[in-house]
Amino acid sequence: MDWFIRLIKGVIISLGFILPGVSGGVLAAILGIYERILHFLAHITRDFVKNVLYFLPVGIGGILGLVLLSRPLEAVLDPARQVFDPAVTNWRTALLWGFAGAILGTLPSLLRESTSRSRRDSTDVLWLVGTVVVGGTVLYVLPAVGGTVPANFLGFVLAGAIIALGVLVPGLSPSNLLLILGLFSPMLQGFSDRDLLGTFLPIALGALAVLVLFSKFMERMIERHHSRAYHFIIGLVIASTILIVVPTQSAEAIDYTGVGLKTVLAAAGLFVVGLALGLWTARLESKYKTVEEPAP
Repeated sequence: MDWFIRLIKGVIISLGFILPGVSGGVLAAILGIYERILHFLAHITRDFVKNVLYFLPVGIGGILGLVLLSRPLEAVLDPARQVFDPAVTNWRTALLWGFAGAILGTLPSLLRESTSRSRRDSTDVLWLVGTVVVGGTVLYVLPAVGGTVPANFLGFVLAGAIIALGVLVPGLSPSNLLLILGLFSPMLQGFSDRDLLGTFLPIALGALAVLVLFSKFMERMIERHHSRAYHFIIGLVIASTILIVVPTQSAEAIDYTGVGLKTVLAAAGLFVVGLALGLWTARLESKYKTVEEPAP
């Protein structure tokens, strides 16, 4: 039964990889295994076999979640494969507003966490504002300057690296960054098509590299520069959220062409639902992080 429970936890955590506004790190914290994951990755040789056996069902559940949940999401988000008539209601545009609401719903929790160990000072504010301005500008012009990131092996290695950051940094949703870079829909398609060599393998390689190389760094940053690190994260979350609902040169950017009243109402409704969902998951994280499983 314990093995099965960890399998289900893996399925739930996989939502943080494919749902914009949802952080795999937050879900891992809610489910009580975030600190154990971070400790294992930061000290990978310590109790290696024991930890591998512990996280094996979590990994299997994550893969199952990606395969089972990516196809219905792809049907709504991928403009080339939408099953709904956008002339009636552009559900893709409406759903992106729902994602934006979900992301904004996590901000109060992130702001509270940013000052949980020290008071906010002027340097924290500069970090926050600077990240919003600089990060938002870079993300906005990136598709116009470099074009959409190609959905090839190297592109999916980058996607895996971004996904891993969403595990290491609670509150950071990788999917909204993948949307901006134009990798989100191709990734969903690869997951739903069970493309092992073209999608799963490079994403796994990119994620593994970042998890191994940066887990100890992230552990130290959060421990030694907690407030600065979280204000940087919050700035990045705000910048990427704005760009989800602002048209850009990205192939997956939101498109308001022909948007009518039904789409506006659907977008408003999903934004409110997403906002409520984000606030709820943030409250869950705050409630359950105190009973998180101890690191070995």
